[in-house]
Amino acid sequence: MQVAFGVLGPVVAWDGAGGAIALKGPRHRAVLARLIVSRRRVVPVTRLVEDLWEDPPADAVGAVRTFVAALRRALEPQRPPRAPARLLVTEGPGYALHAEPDAVDAWRFEQAVAAAATLPPQPALARLEEALGWWRGPAYADFTEEIWARGERSRLGELRLHAVERGAEARLALGLAAEAVPDLDAHVAEHPWREDAWRLLALALYRTGRQGDELAVLRRARTLLIEQLGVDPGPGLRRLEADILDQAGHLEAASGSMGSAGRVWAQAAAAYDRTVASGARARLESTVGLLRDLAVTGGGGLQAARQHRLAAITAAEELGDAELTARVIGAYDVPAIWTRADDPQQAACVVAAAERTLGALRPGAHPTARARLLATIALESRGTRSALGPHAARQAEQIARRLDDPALLAFALNGVFMQTFHRAGLAPRRDEIGAELVDLSARHGMAAYEVLGHLIRLQARSALADFATADGHAACADRLAERHELPLVGVFTHWYRALRLAESGGTSVAEAEAAYQDAAEQLNGAGMPGLERGLLPLALLSLRLRHAQPAQADERTDWGPYEPWTRPLVLLAQDRGGEVTAALRRLPEPPRDLMFEALWCLAARAAIAVGDRKTMERAFTELAPATAELAGAGSGLLTLGPVAKHLDDLATALQHPR
Repeated sequence: MQVAFGVLGPVVAWDGAGGAIALKGPRHRAVLARLIVSRRRVVPVTRLVEDLWEDPPADAVGAVRTFVAALRRALEPQRPPRAPARLLVTEGPGYALHAEPDAVDAWRFEQAVAAAATLPPQPALARLEEALGWWRGPAYADFTEEIWARGERSRLGELRLHAVERGAEARLALGLAAEAVPDLDAHVAEHPWREDAWRLLALALYRTGRQGDELAVLRRARTLLIEQLGVDPGPGLRRLEADILDQAGHLEAASGSMGSAGRVWAQAAAAYDRTVASGARARLESTVGLLRDLAVTGGGGLQAARQHRLAAITAAEELGDAELTARVIGAYDVPAIWTRADDPQQAACVVAAAERTLGALRPGAHPTARARLLATIALESRGTRSALGPHAARQAEQIARRLDDPALLAFALNGVFMQTFHRAGLAPRRDEIGAELVDLSARHGMAAYEVLGHLIRLQARSALADFATADGHAACADRLAERHELPLVGVFTHWYRALRLAESGGTSVAEAEAAYQDAAEQLNGAGMPGLERGLLPLALLSLRLRHAQPAQADERTDWGPYEPWTRPLVLLAQDRGGEVTAALRRLPEPPRDLMFEALWCLAARAAIAVGDRKTMERAFTELAPATAELAGAGSGLLTLGPVAKHLDDLATALQHPR
């Protein structure tokens, strides 16, 4: 029976029958909580020691092992003596808690809030009320002063406030404004900086006929925001105040009340079903604008945008209007830095729709729409070997430069960047693209694309081992992200700083591993499976190889899409050298993306070990153009060291076969 864990309040554990499990002392609970924060990832023993004690005792490592042993006995009381643990396991340099996705109340809460965003008001409200009922106090209530819990506590607390507000929106949508008022009144009293809560309270009062009260609420919000926070009310509050004074008709409607994702779905469905003929096209186009804004919020927003984007495109195609479809597809100009699609199947569908729409447009007409469709094809075909992507990127750039349209050119350059992976050694070209994006965006006030330019340059300068310049671009990206509320940027800069630490002299393997573990935690809930899966094991493998250590040999490691290239090295670590050549012969061509050089270096390493001449020759040919670069550092995430060193090793092995 599955053990469950609770962190939405004091840290607890329950057995399969729902009974509380005795977790002994506070340090036992601290170990358990620290492992839950890491979400099934390994926490090195050295990191546990640092997190449990400000001044660790001499036997701190032994104490941690004692705590772990006690926790294992409590969590798996029926486990036979000397049988391996299945829940709290030893992996590499530390421990991981292999809890199921629904076994931790915080994880279930995140899933419930994300699911509610895609539901109609009634089931959404039921889902949110159930999820909010799981809270027994502040998250990780036993560890309010611990640095390692601070980020997770803050994130979960923010998600809880978001859920309260989305629940209020659902009540408004269901005509239950009077029921929403008391909870919202208490909510703004406790959290006066949340403008959306003030907006909802004022709207709820208006719909209950208390027009005077809602204007008083808006004035109170304005006073608190100006006097306590030193900021003016945002456009949402200002617009609502004006609408209330004008008694705008739309304030009475309950549509559009389920937050961004709910509005998106309702509008797209309305256009698709053609239930309202007048203005349906305009509403469908506005849907894509909301999706674009939603995507840059990361996490559930990015997932919702991805989910509903294809529905919006399908709806536009059903209307039989090629120009409308072109605008719907091309309006989703969300800057993209990672070269592996989060949902390859959806990306292929978007490319196919863009191709169909290009064919349906009148020849020579709508150059801007054509360029946006072509840029979309270039972006969505990233990482593939399709010849369509590079061709589309070139055409989009040419049109954008001819039209002298800065926003269009930024979008097109993003597509050009995604198609600069057809061979190794193209970091200088990507650096040029990033530099143009930074300059263009700074001149025309396009903050998101300015960030993209800095991240591209961060990657390119890392590939060229120019970390001083890369540091500057990371700092610029972080400043812009903070100013413009772009939370996903921090994922990439955090990983870059782990790479930076790993490449700095004097850093131990354990310190670098801990930095990568911390960076991996930034991916929790970020909504980027194309980046997340397999990345941490690959980063740890790169560290081990850089320090002449064998690959991790644990068969349970999830290498994600990198498994074909890591498997030969894992086999070597398991003393199964006889299987390595066969594994190398099965290797597919690496995707044309930011990991291209790194994956060829992994193949080269294994091929040298077993004397596989054919693979060594292929690796040498593919890697030769990148001789001046650091393998994998162009990702801004990890590196396998100078490509030149790998080429030298290959040349030596080819000259002196085994």
